Amino acid sequence: MVISTLKCLLLSYILRKGNVSLSPGTQRCSVAGRMERQRANMIRGQVEKAGKTDFMTEADNQHEPVASHEAEGRDLRRIPDIISLVKDSYAELSPAERRVADVVLDDVKYAVDASNAAIAERAGVSEPTVTRFCRAIGCEGVRDFKLKLAQSLVVGALYLAKSPAISNDNGMPFWNAVFGEARRALQEAERQLDPGELQKAAELIAKARQVTVFGLGGSSSALAQETQYRLFRYGITVSAQCDPYLMRMTASTLKPGDLVIAISATGRTREVIEAVELAKHYRANAIAVTAPDTDLARACDVRLTVAVPEYPDTLKPTASRYAFLMMIDLLAVASAYKLDGSARETVRRIKYNAQIHRTGKEMEPLGD
Repeated sequence: MVISTLKCLLLSYILRKGNVSLSPGTQRCSVAGRMERQRANMIRGQVEKAGKTDFMTEADNQHEPVASHEAEGRDLRRIPDIISLVKDSYAELSPAERRVADVVLDDVKYAVDASNAAIAERAGVSEPTVTRFCRAIGCEGVRDFKLKLAQSLVVGALYLAKSPAISNDNGMPFWNAVFGEARRALQEAERQLDPGELQKAAELIAKARQVTVFGLGGSSSALAQETQYRLFRYGITVSAQCDPYLMRMTASTLKPGDLVIAISATGRTREVIEAVELAKHYRANAIAVTAPDTDLARACDVRLTVAVPEYPDTLKPTASRYAFLMMIDLLAVASAYKLDGSARETVRRIKYNAQIHRTGKEMEPLGD
């Protein structure tokens, strides 16, 4: 039956192209072919309308999840920051709608889980007022509002929590946390850093024709610049790149004997990893200053790694910077000891010309 239908469809196609006249038997075949095409189109339309995939081919099934996942990712990225919308729209809301906003902002997780009636009861308003509030900030209704509100929790409840109550004598609850976390970060660096890996890294720096440092983002960009400032004073040819496109361009120019130092607090920054892989393709060496067991660490020849758990106060700067600064200082000093005489002469020249430029004491910082 299937073969017969296919023959009819093929013959019908040939006849349409060539305007060939039909015999009575062939006409029946052509009519059957048209009917079969109409039936197939009808079925296809029903499937598309229902949104089902029962009639998809194996190849379609293989590609469909990828497309759906990509679309889902795009949809999530399009969801606005609803908490900011509530705060920005607060002054334009009616007094009753503001009471709903207060309930939402006071406990976002509760607002996501609670029913419309429960939110209305806690705010002291009617249920239609909750619906009006949702529409006033640009949502289609309560359900749409809760979907967007749930998405806002992706950053974690820490970023929605209120500041702790002041309990210290100096009136600053963060005082002990900032100093304590900095000390802990340095202790973790001393405990976790492998001296053998540090020596290997110093050897690579001392022998390198040129060194380029990669780092993206607020902390890693500053650390990349700091690495450049630490190394150049020993006579090492070094530059820092903090732009992803320039990193790729620089990696493309590297040759055997050149060296990349890649810095990333997470070890997951894709642009940095790809730049390192590109440099490795051109046979440059690579040192990672990053977290352990990460893609960046695995991509490099030498791994200087440390993991510092973060303190649960989102307003406090990350303490892992101190651990990374310590690793950079150790790396710079170890490289200087490998270079020895030439490094000392370069430092002497810098100090001599700094002293001529401005008066000062011998043991002052080399820079300013």
